[in-house]
Amino acid sequence: MTLNANWSYPTAVRFGAGRIAEIGDAARAAGMAKPLLVTDRGLAGMEITARTLDLMEAAGLGRGLFSEVDPNPSEANLGEGLRVLREGGYDGVIAFGGGSGLDLGKALAIMAGQTRPVWDFEDIGDWWTRADSDAILPIVAVPTTAGTGSEVGRASVITNSETQEKKIIFHPKILPSVVIADPELTVGMPPHITAGTGMDAFAHCLEAYSSPHYHPMSHGIALEGMRLVKNYLPRAYADGGDIEARAQMMSAAAMGAVAFQKGLGAIHALSHPIGAHHHTHHGTTNAVVMPAVLQFNRPAIEKRIQRAAAYLGISGGFAGFAAFVDGLNAQLKIPRTLTALGVEAPDLEVLTASALKDPSVGGNPVEMTAENTRALLEACL
Repeated sequence: MTLNANWSYPTAVRFGAGRIAEIGDAARAAGMAKPLLVTDRGLAGMEITARTLDLMEAAGLGRGLFSEVDPNPSEANLGEGLRVLREGGYDGVIAFGGGSGLDLGKALAIMAGQTRPVWDFEDIGDWWTRADSDAILPIVAVPTTAGTGSEVGRASVITNSETQEKKIIFHPKILPSVVIADPELTVGMPPHITAGTGMDAFAHCLEAYSSPHYHPMSHGIALEGMRLVKNYLPRAYADGGDIEARAQMMSAAAMGAVAFQKGLGAIHALSHPIGAHHHTHHGTTNAVVMPAVLQFNRPAIEKRIQRAAAYLGISGGFAGFAAFVDGLNAQLKIPRTLTALGVEAPDLEVLTASALKDPSVGGNPVEMTAENTRALLEACL
């Protein structure tokens, strides 16, 4: 372990039930006079979106809306959104929804005034310095799921539809200026989305905790985030109106995204290409591959997981923790295999190559190679 790292925790979060009422004040605090609300197609017609647009209008911010966003947003969604953003003269973005709406909103904000293609700002080395920072629009983020934690992150995941690869677009200035984390907005989530997004939060915490990189603050946050998921995800799944459980899961989601500054690993390295090629739900895919990845990493993380199990009140050390993950997946009705998830006739060579190119590979505690990564994919099938 190298005791040398960069840490950042600057997000302003307005957390609590009913705080969506502050959307007008939050937008003005971020410097917006005419923001564009960006969300996905499914949310566009829901009551929580209509109410938010009403609140924006009442605050004198208009009712600008863009919702042509796919579950795995692509450069085509980005191009159409930029057309609407520029033609409408919008001066900021309210990123509203789950991971797709938040990621596309943040991508629109960074690309609003750029002259280079979005792929020039992929999270590689210092590529983010290529962007004109002064041309990035301010962002207010409003999560409506408890999973990705994108509302407290400085990156956006966009799918390159030509290469079928998920790309991480990074810039420090796409960290939202203000977050409104209102658990009442998540009450309408159906159980399967509650399950998938909740397991996404758990995957973020687990992989950050397991990462070999040095980041003691994120390490501790990841551990507590796992405890919140363990205690409250089953409650949120069983009773969507349990506002305490919804609030605790919203906290866990943000904690997971803060924690993975420490690193991600094989769970995400596999799920990104699987999602890009087979259009599976990201969080659910994470949950499906999680048991196999745990066993894959066991030689490097067994003692660490033993300590986590003790903190979480799970008996049996590593084996007990693995059994807990299996049991939680079963309780949430997560498919046991990628085949059961709907991944048919996968090209293992392509998925292996894509996984090894994913930035998450660098945070896995066991070195990933072509041979062991293919074997890991086969174990997940």
